[in-house]
Amino acid sequence: MIFTRYSNTLRWLIIVASFAIVSLILWKTYEFFQHFKEEERTKMENWSFAQTDFINSETNANLDLTLKILNSNKTTPMLVINEDGSLGSYNNINDAKITDSLYLKKLIVRFKQENKPISVKLGDSIVGTIYYGNSELLNKLKYYPLALLLIVFLFGAVIFFFYRSNKNATQNKLWSGMAKETAHQIGTPLSSLIGWAEILKTENTNPDYIVEIEKDIDRLQTITERFSKIGSIPTLEVADIIKETIDSYDYLKARSSNLIEFDLKIPEGDILVNLNKQLYSWCIENLVKNAIDAMKGRGKITIEISQLENTIMVTVTDTGKGLSKKDFNRIFEPGFTTKKRGWGLGLSLTRRIIEDFHDGKIKVLQSEKGKGTTFQITLKRA
Repeated sequence: MIFTRYSNTLRWLIIVASFAIVSLILWKTYEFFQHFKEEERTKMENWSFAQTDFINSETNANLDLTLKILNSNKTTPMLVINEDGSLGSYNNINDAKITDSLYLKKLIVRFKQENKPISVKLGDSIVGTIYYGNSELLNKLKYYPLALLLIVFLFGAVIFFFYRSNKNATQNKLWSGMAKETAHQIGTPLSSLIGWAEILKTENTNPDYIVEIEKDIDRLQTITERFSKIGSIPTLEVADIIKETIDSYDYLKARSSNLIEFDLKIPEGDILVNLNKQLYSWCIENLVKNAIDAMKGRGKITIEISQLENTIMVTVTDTGKGLSKKDFNRIFEPGFTTKKRGWGLGLSLTRRIIEDFHDGKIKVLQSEKGKGTTFQITLKRA
C-alpha cells in the first residue's frame, strides 16, 4: 500500500537521478575531450619548436632530442605548408592522396576547422604553417556521447516497452476476469428466463410473445458466449461469411429505429472464411452501433461484402459526423472515444477480435467531416 502511494514519486526520482547521471557522464566526457585536445595542441606546438630548432641548428649540433620530438608523432595527421604555399612535410596522411592538389586543399580547410594552425617561425619571420587534424582516437571520443545517448535511449525504450507490455497484460487479465464474471452473472438469470419461457408455453400465452422472448434469450446466450471467450483463444470454424453477415444484419435492422435506413450489398454464392461466429457478429454489431451513434439515430448504413482473389472485404459505411484523419488510428485505442458517453472499448475490442483472433485487418477506409465514415474489415478466404 505504501509502495503504491509513493510509486509515482519514486518513478520521478529515478528519472531525475538517471538524467543527472547521464548529464554528468556527458559533461565529464566533454571535459576529457577538451583536455585531450589541449594535449594534442601542446604536442603540435612542441613539434613546431623542434622544427624551428632543426632549421636553425648547425651541422655539428646534437639533434637527438629534436629528431626524437619530430619523429614522435605517430597518431595526429598534420602537414607543413611552406611560406610560398608548397608542401613542406606531412605526417600520418595517405601518401597516394597527398599528391592530389584538390585533396590537399580540402584537407587544409578541414584541419583549419578542427584546430587553429600553428606558425613555424625563424626569428621574426614565418617560414611555414602547421595544419593538423584530430587523431583517430580523438575522433572516436567525439562520437562517444552520441553512442552513450543511443544506449540510454535504447535502454529507456526497452524499459518503456516492458512497462507498457506489463501494463497491457495486467489490463488484459482484468478485462478478461471482468468479462468471465459478467458471463457468469448473466448465466444465472438467463437460466431462470429459459425456465419461465417453458412455463409460458404451458399457459394460454400468445405464441408470438414466446417466439420474441426466445429470440432475446438466444441473444443473451450469444452475449454470454462472447464474454466467456474473452481472455482465451477462440475456436475458428469454416463458415459462410455472407450468411453470418446477413444474420447480424437482420437482427440489427429489426431492433433499430425506422429512421435508420439499412442497405446490404453482397455477392451471390457462398464465401467460406475461418470464423468464430459469435465474435464476428459482435464486430458487426459494434460497427453498426457506432455508426448509429455517429448519425445520432438518423441516416443510412451500408454493409457491403466484396472479394479480391483470396481476400474478403467487409465494409460498413454510415452518413454520420465523420472523423478527422488524426483519429483514424487513435479510434482503435482502448479508452479513446469521440462520444460524450462511452468507455471507448467497442472498436478496440473489434480490432482485437479481427486482428488477433482472425489474423485479419480493420481500418478506417475513408472518412469526411459531416459526410460519414467507412470501416473496412479484411479477412482471408478459407
